[in-house]
Amino acid sequence: MTTATPTTPTTPTTPIVNGRVIALAHYAGRAVLERVLARTGNTFNQSVTLRVVAIADTPIERDKVAADVSGSLKIEESAVRTTIDELVAAKLVEEVPSDGSGLRLTPVGRELFERVTAETGEISARIYADIPAEDLATAGRVLTLVTERANAELARM
Repeated sequence: MTTATPTTPTTPTTPIVNGRVIALAHYAGRAVLERVLARTGNTFNQSVTLRVVAIADTPIERDKVAADVSGSLKIEESAVRTTIDELVAAKLVEEVPSDGSGLRLTPVGRELFERVTAETGEISARIYADIPAEDLATAGRVLTLVTERANAELARM
């Protein structure tokens, strides 16, 4: 006669924040944005670049846009400059006539930015619904610190 070995019930545990957990959240969110952007014919890099131009109070210099996006996405400035050229060619961004280095949204670019922002805002509201404000604040502080430390490590490399 055999006896069964008692088993310990397993309970799901909340994962500790680490690179994988952060990456999974990032890529899930990015996939949502990519699906929204696919309907517009625009890319993720174009969206990020368009946002930098859209939130500027005044026309913003190409070099500033290239530096901001390069720093955010950790890509070469030359790639961002190509993206800027794509946005200009698509008539989403235009150079300010009086200042060849300043960029601003066109009316079509503004409409696209506002449409994508509204749609992703609705989706984000559903994603973050019912998460306590204190948890969001803690996550924000932790992720900001992780970003600062990762950027410091990149600077040392």
